[in-house]
Amino acid sequence: MSEAASTMAPGLPRHAAPGPASPERTLEPNRVDRADRKPHPASAVTEPRWVRALLVAAALGFLLAFLLLPLLLVFVEALRGGVQGFVAAIGEADALAAIRLTVLVTAIVLPLNLLFGVAAAWAVSKHEFPGKRVLVSLIDLPFAVSPVVAGLIYVLVFGAQGWAYALVDEGWHATLPLLGEFTLKLPRIIFALPGIVLATVFVTFPFIARELMPLMEQQGNDEELAALSLGANGWQTFWRVTLPNIRWALLYGVLLCGARAMGEFGAVSVVSGHIRGRTNTLPLHVEILYNEYAYSAAFACAALLALSALATLALKAWLERHHGEALSATHRH
Repeated sequence: MSEAASTMAPGLPRHAAPGPASPERTLEPNRVDRADRKPHPASAVTEPRWVRALLVAAALGFLLAFLLLPLLLVFVEALRGGVQGFVAAIGEADALAAIRLTVLVTAIVLPLNLLFGVAAAWAVSKHEFPGKRVLVSLIDLPFAVSPVVAGLIYVLVFGAQGWAYALVDEGWHATLPLLGEFTLKLPRIIFALPGIVLATVFVTFPFIARELMPLMEQQGNDEELAALSLGANGWQTFWRVTLPNIRWALLYGVLLCGARAMGEFGAVSVVSGHIRGRTNTLPLHVEILYNEYAYSAAFACAALLALSALATLALKAWLERHHGEALSATHRH
């Protein structure tokens, strides 16, 4: 025992010498001593369980009554006459004309809003200039103005009593030294395709810009400056640096813009004139069928709009699931 004590490390008390483990302190493998357990964080929810269950039930009931049930009724009414009745309703000449016009307007509006949204987001997030806050406020203007008021503005400007109607009716005559006499004449806008496009552009142009501005502001200019310092020009910097960084947010904004363009009713209703087979988009055609008590046909056309909305939601959910980090910055401001 004296030799064992002499071989102990210096400064180690004799009572701390290793010995057989006490049965009370013996722990099984993969077990954690109760004294070493960390306390669970306190929950921020202090309401009783029945209150939480009631709130969840109220939220689910609200969604069921005001979202899921009406959507289900649209498809039920659309198929009330059978699949043949559904196909006949959407295959009718006026319905096909409305579908073609809706797709055409959306195809025109998306590239215009794409160019404007990228340019506006680039200007706001990458540069400082006088009137920057005014530009941001103007981008948000369609969110504050009723679509009906927006359509009425175009009627007051380009209608028969508008101040710009002379450019539509007679045109602007001028004489230039090299070109001679020429006439600048605008196409018919009200009750025609250009008016529908203008009204749809007005109500949809904030979507892409608003999705891109927070993300581009968060990313800053470091990567672009690095590309420029390595010899890249402006277009190369945009295509190889900026665009890859914003591609998913850009696609997200395009989805929202397209969904709003296809479903726009108020502004288009004012400027279209409701000319059946010519200026009626699909939402306007649904209204006409419903007013004529053609309920099955109206719900069949409405089901097409609902299917497009569901497809948009599915793509939106896929983007948020697979590219959530790239999209999260667009919703932090």
